[in-house]
Amino acid sequence: MSEWNKAGQITKALTIAKQYGQIDGSHHKAWVIDQMVRALMPTAGAYELWRQMYENGERTWDEGIAP
Repeated sequence: MSEWNKAGQITKALTIAKQYGQIDGSHHKAWVIDQMVRALMPTAGAYELWRQMYENGERTWDEGIAP
């Protein structure tokens, strides 16, 4: 089993949603989603791989703007 703390990562993602999820503006909401995805990934490399898979084709991932 990996050292990844799943419960801690989920708690971190939910904390981001609670603190920032209701701030107006699609650019801020995109940032919240990006930060939650990052929190749920066990490593930065896993985030980059996930993002590459998302962007496969013509889509681009929007990191948004921090509130």
